Amino acid sequence: MARAQFQKGQKVWVECVGAWAQIEKVQPVWAKGFEEPVRVTYDVGLGREFLGHELLLPTDDPAANTGDSWRLMRARNKWQLADDCPHHPFPGTYPVVVTDKADWGGWRVPGAEYDRDPDQIEFQARLIAAAPRLMALATQLASSVDEAPDDAPPELQTLAREARTVLKTITDVLAAPSDGVPAPAHESRAA
Repeated sequence: MARAQFQKGQKVWVECVGAWAQIEKVQPVWAKGFEEPVRVTYDVGLGREFLGHELLLPTDDPAANTGDSWRLMRARNKWQLADDCPHHPFPGTYPVVVTDKADWGGWRVPGAEYDRDPDQIEFQARLIAAAPRLMALATQLASSVDEAPDDAPPELQTLAREARTVLKTITDVLAAPSDGVPAPAHESRAA
């Protein structure tokens, strides 16, 4: 016996196609003598019917960090002394973006990559460390326009739409549906 895992209008990720789609039709296949459908397929408007195991739901990311503790630190370069690399912005050190309160975990680069273009790596480190604040700013922008969309100028509406698109690429996480119970589409959280 099969039960519908998705509902009409629900947003799903079609794994084999690699695209988001909406359930247009839930199509149960009935057989004589059975009280429940023997199979359920879903029409998502992509030219064929899909089975439940081919579709995934967007869900909240339990590992998402609010980013309150992200910060840029400097680590001592063990392989190059300050005298060996005077062309570096901070000779003898390299940037580390720490994403954990315990001063470890996060983003680092190999010494050879840093030595190749230290200015670019320094920029990337500052950008990554600022990412949680930029994400909060994009969330506030989208929320403020959503509160009064008619009062927002067209340029601000365009910026808010772009902010929502970028936030979705960050916050949409895929998960298989739970067994047999139609799961509502979760709104992705944006911290």
